[in-house]
Formats: sequence, structure tokens, C-alpha cells
Amino acid sequence: MSKRIFDWLASGLGLLVLSPVLLALSMWIKLDSPGPVFFRQERVGQGGRVFRIHKFRTMVTDAERLGLQITVGADARVTRVGQWLRKYKLDELPQLLDVWLGYMSLVGPRPEVPRYVACYPADVRQVVLSVRPGITDRASIEFKDENEILGRSTDPHLAYVNDVLPIKLGYYIQYVNTRSFWGDIFLIFKTFSALIR
Repeated sequence: MSKRIFDWLASGLGLLVLSPVLLALSMWIKLDSPGPVFFRQERVGQGGRVFRIHKFRTMVTDAERLGLQITVGADARVTRVGQWLRKYKLDELPQLLDVWLGYMSLVGPRPEVPRYVACYPADVRQVVLSVRPGITDRASIEFKDENEILGRSTDPHLAYVNDVLPIKLGYYIQYVNTRSFWGDIFLIFKTFSALIR
């Protein structure tokens, strides 16, 4: 089975099975704070094509105008519901729609905003953007507490670019060079295991 067919079937089944959960979370978000249910943001996908990712909104409206494009420590922009959604990574669930539409894959390098993709070395950029970005990967698991790590830095942006991003890019390159169907299955189960822990 090809990766794209698996992604399409799995994401479609996930959206169908999780539809009651998605609806309940949508209502909770609307009741908790004013603003849209979804957060849409430009990310760079396969081949350098820009798309708008779907996530449940976890911050106050227009949060990007009030701070960085990355979340740092106990970010005051995060809503009460948003804190819970982020803790269990439930804000990522709407990306199943991006997978179903073909912009993303279940497993692959996480899609970055254009600002940080511009920091990729040219040869690395070519490799990383040769595949569809994913909902999860090794970097997502290893850096699941990334906002807390950056929160301890005096300059979160520089810490991300100089310290975190190079490690992530190493994981991305490794994934692209060694990817396989069973490797993806392993990373999916490892993601669930990390969330449960």
C-alpha cells in the first residue's frame, strides 16, 4: 500500500471516528473564549508550496500580533482550554483534514512557518521539503515540551534557531533517508505512547 493511500484512508477513518470528539472540542473552544474554532497559519509543505494548516485555536484571537510565532513557557496568550488541548496535543487533530486533502502526511517532518524555513541550509531544505510534512515525527516526540525549553531562554527566537532547529533538521533528514511504511507505523505508536505517558 502506498503512503498516500494509507494516509488518505487512515485520516478519513480518523475524521469519521473522532467527529463527536472534534465537535465537542469545537463547542468547548467557542464557549471558553471569543474567536474562531480553528487557527489557520501559513506553513511550507512539499516542494516549498505554502498551505494553511488547520489546528484548534489555543490562543486568544490575533495572538501572533501580540508575540512570537512560537509558544514560550507559560505564554499568557494561551486560553484555559488551550492549555489542556496543548498538553494532550489535541489541538493537532484537525490536521487530519490536511492529511486527507493531501497537504500533509500522518508521519513526516513537521511543517514550519516560512520565517524558519528560510533558516534551513539550502541542501537541507531541498531534502526536507522533498516529502509531505507530517502530523508527527521523531522531533515532535523528542521536543514535546519545546515551549518549556524555550521558556527558560533569555531569547526564545535565537534559542529555537540556534539550538532546537538544527537538532530537528537532523531528525528530518534521517527520516527522509530511512522512511518506510513500518517505520511510520512505529512512529505513530510511539507518539501515542508518549501522549499516554
